[in-house]
Amino acid sequence: MLTSILKRTALTAVALAALSTGAFAQLNELKIMAPAAPGGGWDGTARSMQQALTSAGIVKSVQVNNVTGAGGTIGLAQLIGAKGDGHQLMVNGFVMVGAILLNKSPVNLTQVTPIARLTAEAEVIVVPTESPLKTAKDLAERLKADPAKVTWAGGSAGGTDHILAALFAQAVGADAKKINYIPFSGGGEALAAMLGGRVTAGVSGYGEFEGQIKAGKLRVLAVSSSKRLDNAPDAPTLKEQGIDLELLNWRSVVAPPGLSAEQTKALIDTVEKMVKSKEWQEILKARGWDDSFLAGAAFDAFLKAEIERVSKVMTEVGLVK
Repeated sequence: MLTSILKRTALTAVALAALSTGAFAQLNELKIMAPAAPGGGWDGTARSMQQALTSAGIVKSVQVNNVTGAGGTIGLAQLIGAKGDGHQLMVNGFVMVGAILLNKSPVNLTQVTPIARLTAEAEVIVVPTESPLKTAKDLAERLKADPAKVTWAGGSAGGTDHILAALFAQAVGADAKKINYIPFSGGGEALAAMLGGRVTAGVSGYGEFEGQIKAGKLRVLAVSSSKRLDNAPDAPTLKEQGIDLELLNWRSVVAPPGLSAEQTKALIDTVEKMVKSKEWQEILKARGWDDSFLAGAAFDAFLKAEIERVSKVMTEVGLVK
């Protein structure tokens, strides 16, 4: 009898030890919010997560919902309102950092529980092939001579493209407040403006212009990553050309505030298990996304640094007063 009790006690101790040292606690259900309309990058990320998590058997049931408006800040407000819900995530990214400032949002990313950065995409600076500008240094010289005469085509004001143009001006010693940035609603419109000679240079994610680059219609002056891209080995980085600047358009997931340490760990473990799955790796390859996984405290520190950097540049450019 005593031996039986001791065995049960020992087994219970082993089980408790396994829990305390971080055994994976499977979630039965998970809600993932895409704070934008269906079809965009955040929506694509949320639905890719849903596919990987369920296909790999990591979470039994995953629901995706879309909440549109104000650069994702309406969705952010809803997430913050779901305090303590350990079965909910929201996709967000670099673009939301600027949108919070532009929209003077009453909520911000310091109010959420950071979970993990998932992917990152390098930006690319391009010109039409007939442009006299051959390198990023050529663009820098023209920008320093007269920032207003250099027109940039890119996505929405305050977005990744706009911020890269402003940071480029700062890095080369030009007046960032005088940059002539023209926002376009889509990559197609920006491309038409470039090919039509209406702008000096274009900025976007590499994938947006890849077809025209490979067709010889656009020339890459630089990529904004720390090293050359595997799918564009001939495109030099900004740092290679003496311009101390690196910027990646990253996407991540965050959770509501007020989670316990156990709830937070369960979500981080779930996302990490997904990232390591062959299902997720296949999705990354198919979509051309770079794996940029960073979780927990490290992601929290990264997010705070990005918020500070974006706030500083948007204030210096005059987008935020």
